[in-house]
Amino acid sequence: MTAAPATGNPVTAHVLEIGTLHDAYRSGALTPADVIGEIGRRIAVRGDDAVWISVDVEGALTAATALGAVLDPALPLWGIPFAVKDNIDVAGWETTAACAEFAYRPSETATCVRVLQEAGAILVGKTNLDQFATGLNGTRSPFGIPRSVSDPAMISGGSSSGSAVAVAAGLVAFALGTDTAGSGRVPAALNGIVGHKPSRGLVSTAGVVPACRSLDCVSVFAHSVGEAAEVIDIMAGVDPADPWTRDLPDAAGTPTGPVGLRLAIPATIELSAEHGYDRAWHAALERLRAAGVDLVEIDLAGFTEAGGMLYDGPWVAERLAGTVEFVDARPADLHPVVRALLERGRSVSGVDVFRGIDRLRRLERDAADVLKTVDALLTPTVATTFTVQQMLEQPIDNNTRLGQFTTFGNLLDLAAIAIPTASERPDRPFGVSVIVRAGGDARMSAVAAAIESVVAPDHASGFPSLGGASQPAGGGPQPTLPIAVVGAHLGGMPLHAELVALDARLARATVTAAEYRLYALDTVPAKPGLIRTGPGGFALEVEVYDLPIANVGSFLAGIAAPLGLGTVRLENGDEVHGFLCEPIAIAGAREISEFGGWRAYVASL
Repeated sequence: MTAAPATGNPVTAHVLEIGTLHDAYRSGALTPADVIGEIGRRIAVRGDDAVWISVDVEGALTAATALGAVLDPALPLWGIPFAVKDNIDVAGWETTAACAEFAYRPSETATCVRVLQEAGAILVGKTNLDQFATGLNGTRSPFGIPRSVSDPAMISGGSSSGSAVAVAAGLVAFALGTDTAGSGRVPAALNGIVGHKPSRGLVSTAGVVPACRSLDCVSVFAHSVGEAAEVIDIMAGVDPADPWTRDLPDAAGTPTGPVGLRLAIPATIELSAEHGYDRAWHAALERLRAAGVDLVEIDLAGFTEAGGMLYDGPWVAERLAGTVEFVDARPADLHPVVRALLERGRSVSGVDVFRGIDRLRRLERDAADVLKTVDALLTPTVATTFTVQQMLEQPIDNNTRLGQFTTFGNLLDLAAIAIPTASERPDRPFGVSVIVRAGGDARMSAVAAAIESVVAPDHASGFPSLGGASQPAGGGPQPTLPIAVVGAHLGGMPLHAELVALDARLARATVTAAEYRLYALDTVPAKPGLIRTGPGGFALEVEVYDLPIANVGSFLAGIAAPLGLGTVRLENGDEVHGFLCEPIAIAGAREISEFGGWRAYVASL
């Protein structure tokens, strides 16, 4: 890979963003081939993380090299790496829908993917999902279970599990999912990223394996509202190959800030206290009120009644209709929970269907009347989350709880954007959803961007600082000390909040010199021990943070034996302060150097 500047460069940052990549391309600091090379390294380091069903880094590198080194301004996604959920066709790639026995190799690429590639985007691979997009949790795939990037014990959400994790883990800049009941929003919330479900029919579903054809949407995962909306805009349009696409007149997006926005919120709500979701929700509301947003309480009963019709109403028959030939021919090849849910469709009668349509139309009208009086409806994206084990033990009831605030969206013909918000627990990402009537996508994006500017983790914590961090007087830059972290303080790990609260900023993600070994210590939370052993050691993943000098004392006070700060040599020869372990503490500890870093080791568990 071509050498790149070590600091402030998007190829060394944990996340990949469209805007920062394009800036680097324009300046000549990076080429698409550099970025794909780094992505290949990251995928290799993570190992078998169940994110991918098929991946082709070599093919992506070929495509990147073909683009050259000079950004083409006519291609809005020039050199941007992306992934596609594996229920979406790409010519020459198998489409499995997470069922190997169902797999086929299409001759044509889905419209949504084709237009992105024509805009210069580079496909890296196809991602895992709940089989046949039936689920909101990410555990229903024979290809493995993707885990939340924030805690490998927790579910990733689904059904677009692999797409969400690929973005959140910094493996691609954006990814396509699908959304029928919340599959493009729930995993966004549980991985701390943006999930954009457009209006039904705005983006073509030609070349998408159907879940419920009349409800299906192609969704986008990205790191910001603006970048997700940019990808949606490129894909949007009536497609002769998809009779469900429609011409949706869209008012211009006008909000430029939160002041004066009028948002409906649920009057009564129950959120998980265990995971801090109740406090995160109220903190977000307080920040919005303080920013000048008018919050209006409404009864959400009609919305949730509509959501219940997806699995407890006649739409289960439409879900069966999309795959009934395969279900009839090879029922034993389906995931058992997916098969049980699809089989429910056989009990639906024609009378049930028309009664359901009539009731839904009434609920849809009532919802539209409510939404006419506000700029948007604001809800939590999820009310709770679960460990993988909890989900496997109660796969249907727990899945239903995940869809409390999402399932009604497609049935009531609404568009929605899920936004991450500040949370007191970085290992339990939380988010809110901005919801509008169909056809209001541009305005929805503008409203969501205004809300994002207030509640997103990068813009506000919403919670008391840890360790008594304080802001310096005046507006000048603070002197900082670079600190290399190797384990529980890495982004998305349990102690990362300590760095955030002390105003530390990521300077670079890199590796040590090949002079170190890593051991799994018996601590709570789990931590590794980094030992310098000299030549013949390993190059191990680290993140270097610029910590304000004023907050170094607070940080040091929280470091417990056998860890301490020493000098860590990086791959390029730089030496920075960083976590090292007392050699006596590794007696009997498992060496995990071969994983390349703490993240990969945790993912292996």
